[in-house]
Amino acid sequence: MYEKLSINRLIKQLKEVSEPLPDNRTGQNKQYDLVDAVMGAFSVFFTQSASFLEHQRNMKLNKGRCNAESLFELSEVPSDNQIRNLLDDVGPTNLEPMYAYIFKALQETDILNGYRSFANQWLVAIDGTEYFSSQNIHCENCSHRVLKNGKTNYYHSVLTPVMVKGGKEHVITLEPEFIVPQDGDEKQDCELKAAKRWLEKHGDRYAKLGVTILGDDLFSRQPFCQALKEQLLHYILVCKPDSHEMLYQSVDFLSANGVLKTQQRRRWNGRYGEIDIYRYANKLPLRGDDAAMEVNWCEITTVREDTGEQIYKNAFATDFEVSETTVEAIVADGRARWKVENENNNVLKTKGYHLEHNFGHGSQYLASVLLSLNLLAFLFHTVLDLMDEKYHAIRKALGKRQTFFQDLDALLRYFPFNTWEDVLSFMFVGLELDTG
Repeated sequence: MYEKLSINRLIKQLKEVSEPLPDNRTGQNKQYDLVDAVMGAFSVFFTQSASFLEHQRNMKLNKGRCNAESLFELSEVPSDNQIRNLLDDVGPTNLEPMYAYIFKALQETDILNGYRSFANQWLVAIDGTEYFSSQNIHCENCSHRVLKNGKTNYYHSVLTPVMVKGGKEHVITLEPEFIVPQDGDEKQDCELKAAKRWLEKHGDRYAKLGVTILGDDLFSRQPFCQALKEQLLHYILVCKPDSHEMLYQSVDFLSANGVLKTQQRRRWNGRYGEIDIYRYANKLPLRGDDAAMEVNWCEITTVREDTGEQIYKNAFATDFEVSETTVEAIVADGRARWKVENENNNVLKTKGYHLEHNFGHGSQYLASVLLSLNLLAFLFHTVLDLMDEKYHAIRKALGKRQTFFQDLDALLRYFPFNTWEDVLSFMFVGLELDTG
């Protein structure tokens, strides 16, 4: 186990990141430290137990000590309402150093080497998702939409970049960018604007490491592609005909004249043969004006060999040169973007993290800082599954994610532990496991 990424070190690091957070309270009402509010909220997300802190207060009364203190390093255990009040003034960007710490520590292992892909690049998929919605509760940081019934729906959303790799089970959560109204901007904030801000903050650092940005059709527009080019970031972005009329006119022209490059590959999926049909071309105009930038384009259509039924079709704009020897790899990387939805956003919404649950809205930053702590909890579990043999063996033995968290909740409710190593050892021995 690499010490910088042990569960104990990660908890300590989050506390260190939280200690200098600005505390805007005035007067004498400072019974609880702000850092206890951060670690308390994080403990709820990490254990996936909404009642965790209540259980720990009861344990403290009955046994004189509790797991919130020993495992999450809380000095005092605040109530849920106290946590919400304390965290409302804390901007989520204050927690960004934690993401940077984990990424840097992962670089020092060989874990991220396995995420390198075409052209020795890391793949970062970007996508937006909502995490709060209400027709009644709202704040100055809410976005809004008018519904068909004339009522206003208020919501929060966030851009969630993750490192992905085809064939890899885990995605690596990176710094989120929150979609909120921007000072001096008359229009509502949106996913595309948030993506540009993310590039401005983090693009240079990731470009130096070798990163290709993946995204859906929303991002394959010239302003964003130009921003990627200026940051020296590569890209493979979904590119649909109805939003790229000029590009597809060029494709149709090349095809009609018999000069559009094509090739086929046959695969066996275990039940029947599939044919992957690739079409590709380089230096096509991304839009229909004199200032259009040129991009390279590739398309895949997959059909059943026996029936000719179309199974899949998609196309991508990229800055990589597409050729007979590169088209398969470029398309495979482009298709990996679905992992940001299936193995990140959907897991966060449906596998216990309850991304869309209203844990607290507040009047300023509460909803977004709680969301960031939830993302960090997910990232912590990802790192532990990658790095900690006991943790990985326990998760594998228990099968369902829900079972693991149910067992963890029960243990931490009834038994005080001194360290996380004691918790994992208890589960490991109880399950009669052997890391072999």
